[in-house]
Amino acid sequence: MLVSVDIAGCNEARQEISEFVDYFKNPTKYTLGAKLPRGALLTGPPGCGKTLIAKALAAEATTPFFTMNGSEFVEVIGGLGASRIRGLFKEARSRAPCIIYIDEIDAIGRKRSAEKGTGGSNEEEQTLNQLLVEMDGMGSEQGIMVLGSTNRPDILDKALLRPGRFDRHINIDLPTVMERKEMFELYLKRIKLNHPYNKCSFRLAQMTPGFSELEYALEKILAGELQLFLVHPQHWDLLSIVQEIENYSAKRRLGYIYYIITEI
Repeated sequence: MLVSVDIAGCNEARQEISEFVDYFKNPTKYTLGAKLPRGALLTGPPGCGKTLIAKALAAEATTPFFTMNGSEFVEVIGGLGASRIRGLFKEARSRAPCIIYIDEIDAIGRKRSAEKGTGGSNEEEQTLNQLLVEMDGMGSEQGIMVLGSTNRPDILDKALLRPGRFDRHINIDLPTVMERKEMFELYLKRIKLNHPYNKCSFRLAQMTPGFSELEYALEKILAGELQLFLVHPQHWDLLSIVQEIENYSAKRRLGYIYYIITEI
């Protein structure tokens, strides 16, 4: 099961969500007056770990985790999106305490235009309005937390960001060089290598600036997709590969690292 000890990087975000974990593990502390936000918005570029953080929160808090993509609520037939929102929250209430996670929430949470009006006459607005109604109807005693994620917070409707809704914002940036080093070490230490993994982790981290997909790519190692490394681990001479590609151009180096991680 995915817990925070299995995640590298995202250090600031992990520190912020520790408060949420504490809420689910020690709820009585929050009945004495301390308040936890009903909703939190995870922002950051694609592939930086937003979904991973949400899953880790649910796993560490040992609570049910309901996840949907924002696009799943948008339907051609009017009313279906709002109905799905109602159904999602109804199930969540029956299994509380729990966490609801809406990935790419901008699909239903975009700013409402003056041309469309605000009367909920179209599917997107009906769905957004229903989400707002459900969040407003939640009491802190219900133990439901709603997480949303987006890489476009600038296009979200202001109503979503008002107090009592998604008023806590957690930004997840691209991993720093030291966070990338942690990522390499987390996954490479589980593979039989010809050299100690920490001999190469920092050098690999320096070669991967802006590598937002690194965590996902390295997960493939543990998923068993790199059969060459698992069946013939003696072929995985990490130090030799690092020495070979250090002099490559940045573009060629990134392409090569991505290839050996995801395609072999």
